[in-house]
Amino acid sequence: MLKQKELIDFSIGDEITLFLIVSKFEIKTSKTGSSYLNLELRDKSAVLPAKVWDRIDNIKDAVREGTIVKIAGKIEEFNGAPQIKIDKIRAAKDNDDVRPDDFLPRSKRPLDVMANELNQVADSITNMYLNKLIKSILTGESLEKFCRTPAGKAWHHAYVHGLLEHTLEIVKICDLMCTFHPEINRDLLVSGALLHDFGKTEELTYDSVFDYSDKGKLIGHIMIGAFEVEKAASAIPDFPDNLKNQLVHLILSHQGKLEFGSPVEPKTLEAIVLYQADELSAKTNAYRSAIEADKNKGGSWTRFLPLANTALYISNEESKKTTN
Repeated sequence: MLKQKELIDFSIGDEITLFLIVSKFEIKTSKTGSSYLNLELRDKSAVLPAKVWDRIDNIKDAVREGTIVKIAGKIEEFNGAPQIKIDKIRAAKDNDDVRPDDFLPRSKRPLDVMANELNQVADSITNMYLNKLIKSILTGESLEKFCRTPAGKAWHHAYVHGLLEHTLEIVKICDLMCTFHPEINRDLLVSGALLHDFGKTEELTYDSVFDYSDKGKLIGHIMIGAFEVEKAASAIPDFPDNLKNQLVHLILSHQGKLEFGSPVEPKTLEAIVLYQADELSAKTNAYRSAIEADKNKGGSWTRFLPLANTALYISNEESKKTTN
């Protein structure tokens, strides 16, 4: 197992020598006309941009996205954010005894605990048709992929087992809303929560870096999930069409707005609850992760987050967690 200081624990001005994995690789041209490498490097704790300004011919053909590299360099500040200026870089060798799994972040929740929660939720669905459908989809290799897949490439729950963690959070939020509003169809809502992002098991790749598959880029997780529900429902005798249509609607509408990627907007009580539960889980995790990443950088604010269109305030309590 790889043992080295985590990237998140370094500060501006620190010299570093680390094994990291390349999550982005570009050859660019500087203002002076010379070529340089524009990279993103990561370990389990953080992702940082990095630059190789000199002697790139020695390395450019040996490095690609997913390559593990050993680098020596310095953490510098650029546009208010840290980046790595690389002085030395080489591809990892077999005898370095490092593998991509060493660099992929993971959920802090134990997998066995979450898997048990998932089984309990599936068992709690009393509608015969929905219960059969859920258990026909979340089984075998599909279940294994569902439990391992991240929920996103970078924004929220972007770590191994992240999709499972995100899904269970949404189920809990939906269950809470059902206690406030008993007219909600709990079986339908929870089934939608379990399957709303199932398509990400085919949309995302996560063997060495988190990225989108060809299928994911061409079709997207929403349509992949909707197709899966259609196929599973058609294999269950007498599955009610109206129930199937409402479940498919939950998947198609769960991102809330056409401009956010949903082909339809929420049109049922269950659909609006699912959309808001998804938003709450995703944004809370994304904001928490951004604060966690920047809280030891010495300031009271995170870097500017384009997807949030703001920087986030780091409270004194969060800062104290770093120093204690």
